[in-house]
Amino acid sequence: MKIICIGRNYAKHIEELANERPVSPVVFLKPDSAILPRKNPFFIPAFSKDVHYEVEVLVKINKVGKHIDAKFGHKYYDEIGLGIDFTARDVQAVCKEKGLPWEKAKAFDGSAVIGSFYPKKEFDLENLNFQLYKNDALVQDGNTSAMLWKIDELIAYVSQYFTLKKGDVIFTGTPAGVGSVQENDVLKGVIEGREAFSIRVK
Repeated sequence: MKIICIGRNYAKHIEELANERPVSPVVFLKPDSAILPRKNPFFIPAFSKDVHYEVEVLVKINKVGKHIDAKFGHKYYDEIGLGIDFTARDVQAVCKEKGLPWEKAKAFDGSAVIGSFYPKKEFDLENLNFQLYKNDALVQDGNTSAMLWKIDELIAYVSQYFTLKKGDVIFTGTPAGVGSVQENDVLKGVIEGREAFSIRVK
């Protein structure tokens, strides 16, 4: 499986990091070794002193597709979920400064939290509420209506470059409110009132 991630898909998140607004989706990949095993804690890696949480709506691809038209994007997934794209922000800053790829900052072991998936038919995907709580305090409060590129548009765009296969997961971008994690933090993701994951930071 592939983990395909979209950066800078919410305007307020772009603003909070003082990034340039892209003219097309920012795409990067995580290897399957980035997936944090279920019920495992997240261990802050030794190479970073500033790891950030980024909660994101996830899409699980259900069949093979290439060069998909956006109007057919909905045919390529039946389930959505919630997860975290952990980012070593200090490492990413160095990579960006030098014009280097982000993988060391974004694709390290355990950097992809994949929570529970739910049938998409149970939700309004154009107006989907999701939240991240840190130690029971609300830190991120998102709605898919604020996406610069909608889910079906992302599927169409990504499929120009990568053949999508059954089981691939797309991280669709994070809203504003990202921040650092510390040892013993508990992060809980909620999508339309349903708890999709809860993890402890070590």
